[in-house]
Amino acid sequence: MYQTKIAGLGKYVPENVVTNDDLSKMMDTNDEWITERTGIKERRHIKKGDGNTTATMGVKAAKIAIERAGISKDDIDLIVFATLSPDYYFPGCGVQVQEMLEIDTCPALDVRNQCSGFVYAISVADQFIKTGMYKNVLVIGSENHSGGLDFTTRGRSVSVIFGDGAGAAILTRSDHNGQGILSTHLHSEGKHALELSLKGPSTNHWVPEIIAENPQGDDIPYYPYMNGQFVFKNAIQRFSEVINEGLKENGLEISDIDMLIPHQANLRISQFVQQKFKLSNDQVYNNIQRYGNTTAASIPIALTEAWEEGKVKDEDIVVLAAFGSGFTWGSAIIKW
Repeated sequence: MYQTKIAGLGKYVPENVVTNDDLSKMMDTNDEWITERTGIKERRHIKKGDGNTTATMGVKAAKIAIERAGISKDDIDLIVFATLSPDYYFPGCGVQVQEMLEIDTCPALDVRNQCSGFVYAISVADQFIKTGMYKNVLVIGSENHSGGLDFTTRGRSVSVIFGDGAGAAILTRSDHNGQGILSTHLHSEGKHALELSLKGPSTNHWVPEIIAENPQGDDIPYYPYMNGQFVFKNAIQRFSEVINEGLKENGLEISDIDMLIPHQANLRISQFVQQKFKLSNDQVYNNIQRYGNTTAASIPIALTEAWEEGKVKDEDIVVLAAFGSGFTWGSAIIKW
């Protein structure tokens, strides 16, 4: 079995910054209310006409990751694209990336595991590399949330949380045993599927347009529903379990963690997990304050930033962990 290492990272976020004060002009909310409940101060939103879509943002992040990995786009053997907001209901974004990058007919697949999507995608890529089937895999997490949000007071509990953006990683074959991705751990519990869900499907004709066509309607299946307290309770439990599972699998202790990068769902969840594990601020990376929850893009964006800032170094034990709709959750244990 081969070992899988992360050879290159990249991220892209739209230029348009939306602050809590900006949102307060659209709905009954304020900076204090949002910050206290989520830790978020601002997020990035696509502006209609700026050329950004879920796929194009993924391509922008991918080009940076490819360059940093020191490979050519023609070296990519497989594309794995994680998102809950594809440009089309079908086909998926993976094939769009293949075309935009002008890669020959390589395989492309899409992962629809929402907040856990990037961890699931990393695990899928890892298996293909470990077994020797592929050498270089491009993994992308990208989301366009803003087009699907209700920016009225009715939607504030969800709309203040989410942002747009993309992150990417090049996973490649390595012969160095004991370095790279040590293990991944995936779970789901479908009985809670409707506690965090969006029942109806395109990002080009989404919640704002549907509301305009049906201004009195309260039952909008295209609008995301979230049982916030129930999700919070389950998230902190599953985060802890899946992190411990990964550490135990590799004979590691909590004290061995050099950097924990949790999915950026809510700063309060990250802080709760940090306190439970007695980790210092230097051992946990959070950037939800600047970008909001970017779902499948949150871990690759945060991992890229942590690496760029020198907070992820060679030989470090890096833990990725996510929990989200499905419910699904997972972790990846990496020796950098």
